[in-house]
Amino acid sequence: MGLISLLSSNPTAFVIVAVALVLSLTVHEFAHAYTADKLGDPTPRRLGRVTLNPLAHLDPFGALLLLIAGFGFARPVPVNFNNLGRWGMVAVAAAGPLSNILIALICVLLLKFLPESSLGDIILGIVSSINIVLAVFNLIPIPLLDGSRILAGLFPRTLGRSLIEFEQLPYAFLIVMGFILLARAPLGNLIGTVQGWLFGLAGV
Repeated sequence: MGLISLLSSNPTAFVIVAVALVLSLTVHEFAHAYTADKLGDPTPRRLGRVTLNPLAHLDPFGALLLLIAGFGFARPVPVNFNNLGRWGMVAVAAAGPLSNILIALICVLLLKFLPESSLGDIILGIVSSINIVLAVFNLIPIPLLDGSRILAGLFPRTLGRSLIEFEQLPYAFLIVMGFILLARAPLGNLIGTVQGWLFGLAGV
């Protein structure tokens, strides 16, 4: 179910989820761009991606998918891995999911100080859940996702380059979409497990 169904049933929840998604995706892509920039790759800065302006990161088709299908994506940050080296590539790829984990952790810790079922409690719960989903999903090692690029940096150079080149194939996007559709149930279980662990760790 996409966000569009939430708009008719609960407009307030729609606004909260939509804003949380936009901001979380923006921080995710900014983290990639900022890390690449600091490690010596000028590509993201040259393309105006080292910014927290959501307009620089949102993808129209990815946003449409969120509205209709309930999953989508932001515009990936272009980087030149030749400027980064092996471990730089790993750091840039990991920066996005790590930023989402940090946001989720901060939200969960703040939940301890808010009354249950208050508006703040609900908003923090939604933001933490969204960021856990983004972190877990992006760490899956399949093409176009951060997990694949982390593996590419850890693998020997030839194999790593093959993984990066595979992302350029026209059907790589279809692989990701097919995986989402086929693995929704196990992915949901994994995300629920991570969320439960994080909430338990924070004592919420």
